[in-house]
Amino acid sequence: MKRLILTLCLPFGFGCSSMLTGDATQHENDPQLAAQREVAAPHSNDSVFQTNQAVMNNSTFTAAPTRKNINHYVRGIMQDLVENLQYVSDNTPVAVSSFVYLDADYNSTNLLGNQIAESFIHELHAFGVPVIDFKTTDYMRVTPSGDYVFSRDYLELSQDQNFNYVLAGTLVNHQSGVLVNARIVGLASKAVVGSAQGFIPQSVVDALDSTNRSDGITLKQASE
Repeated sequence: MKRLILTLCLPFGFGCSSMLTGDATQHENDPQLAAQREVAAPHSNDSVFQTNQAVMNNSTFTAAPTRKNINHYVRGIMQDLVENLQYVSDNTPVAVSSFVYLDADYNSTNLLGNQIAESFIHELHAFGVPVIDFKTTDYMRVTPSGDYVFSRDYLELSQDQNFNYVLAGTLVNHQSGVLVNARIVGLASKAVVGSAQGFIPQSVVDALDSTNRSDGITLKQASE
């Protein structure tokens, strides 16, 4: 009798085991159920709530705007000048004089007029025109404060200068800047062989830092 009961129960046992095994296999093959099991609890994995995307900075810091200097505007004037330039070539040296104010007596200038002249010396040389720097002496003057080869004293400069053309110009104060009139003139003929005009904003002019100071205050000439 006991053997009969055990024989009847064995198939049911194997059947239940097969059902459990098949159910587990079905759960593993179901991608949705498998994905649910892979999700970790919020308190055990902080990366679930984090992102790898960069967070925009809310800082209001802005870089200072770049400001063009006088050399930029002189370069533009030089480009207009060479478009109508005549008789000047790599065989005709040119000298550059200080730019003076149109409403002055032509016997004085300021830092702006001298810097424009210095900028034109570079632009002429870059264009391929020989430039004569007549402020160069025939010697080196050595002093305790420095060594100098330039001079504005005509007694220290050579009287014989090898140039037949000079680049000169005038300045006119404007409400928002300075008007520049540039031209190349033949010394013998006084003929204008090239000319150009330009404008320098007042903010660029004011950016020049003069060495004429008194107790930290810049001393400007009346013509400015």
